[in-house]
Amino acid sequence: MFTGLVEAIGTIVCVTPQDPGKRLTVAAGLVAQDAAIGDSICVNGCCLTVVAIDGANLDFEAGAETLSRTNLGELDQGSSVNLERSLAAGDRLGGHYVSGHVDAVGQLIRRIDDPPWANLWFSIPRQFASQVAPKGSIAIDGISLTVVEVTDDSFSVALIPHTLDATTLGKRQVGDEVNLETDLLAKYVERSLAQRQS
Repeated sequence: MFTGLVEAIGTIVCVTPQDPGKRLTVAAGLVAQDAAIGDSICVNGCCLTVVAIDGANLDFEAGAETLSRTNLGELDQGSSVNLERSLAAGDRLGGHYVSGHVDAVGQLIRRIDDPPWANLWFSIPRQFASQVAPKGSIAIDGISLTVVEVTDDSFSVALIPHTLDATTLGKRQVGDEVNLETDLLAKYVERSLAQRQS
């Protein structure tokens, strides 16, 4: 479990084919300082397991399912990723509960810069749009954000200067794909209502 508060921006050092998946080596900075084999780290919103450590570099394995359902399959050497260690019992919860299980891949469809702020619009598959509400929470590439507006297939967020500087969203351009995880509570409410109706 994570909070959606990014601790560091990591850099992909190497992507190694490992059929049917890939091995990702990430220069993880401070996130690597107390990392151990088997730890769960949120990488662009996707919960991955540390399989090797070499100084500040952490290795993760991503299977075919993960690569096909997230933007991790698009990563190359030099790509930037958002990193967060898993939540420890008793830690402050400054964002919202993020499971690290990506629901869908969306796309940045509009960016309105008002320096040093920015408003970003993202597409979302229609089957997940019902789980997004104005003033509700959503995780974009592992970043806990508050939704501003919602349509049948898109939503917007307003980003403060800190978020633009401390996460990969500051450099995202129209057309870029992002990992989306809707709010856990919204999923359970929708599922419960669907079960009652059937």
